[in-house]
Amino acid sequence: MAEDDTMIASVLAQRLSDDSHVVEVVSDGASAQQYARLGDFDVVLLDLGLPDIDGIQVLQTLRAEQAEGGPAVIVMTARGTVEQKVTGLDAGADDYLVKPFAYEELRARLSAVGRRGTPHNSVQLKAGNISLDEASALATSPSGTPVELTRRELALLRSLMMHPGVVLSRGQLESRVYESDIEIESNAIDFLIKRLRTKLGAEVIRNVRGLGWMIPRGQ
Repeated sequence: MAEDDTMIASVLAQRLSDDSHVVEVVSDGASAQQYARLGDFDVVLLDLGLPDIDGIQVLQTLRAEQAEGGPAVIVMTARGTVEQKVTGLDAGADDYLVKPFAYEELRARLSAVGRRGTPHNSVQLKAGNISLDEASALATSPSGTPVELTRRELALLRSLMMHPGVVLSRGQLESRVYESDIEIESNAIDFLIKRLRTKLGAEVIRNVRGLGWMIPRGQ
């Protein structure tokens, strides 16, 4: 989320986290561009009135750099005229939300963007011998048993399932599971993986000593 109003950013980040989203917050356009380049995000919530680079320019740069497979972008702005909305949508926004808005409307817009079926927004994942329904935060174990996941368990499992057969390091997983302003315990990822193995089976997530963890491509 790129939002320079700290109060709005704090409230939205908390509500989104409560809805099992992993949220990164930046307050300027340059950081928004950097995070979009380096991160693995489903949706970017973009304020247009950023202090350094106008949000429209950020959006145009994002679309130029990630012409295929990039994250969905929902604009959040006080610019509410028809011409301003057209400008935002023409620049590549997937949706346009005028401030002030109710959180329930943002939640609905997020759900609608997720149903559009782009690869980044798919809510059904399969890897190895497990499957994951992101919308309901339910994983299916190799035995076919549905398993409920916590928000961070969901984020970690999703990250591994998005890249089957690829080893992800501790740092890569931490960046996908935890917000950047949170102090992370050194064994936090180990603890989450232990809980996932307890729920899904010890062989589901494999450790590659000295490198990280992975989910095999198939059994």
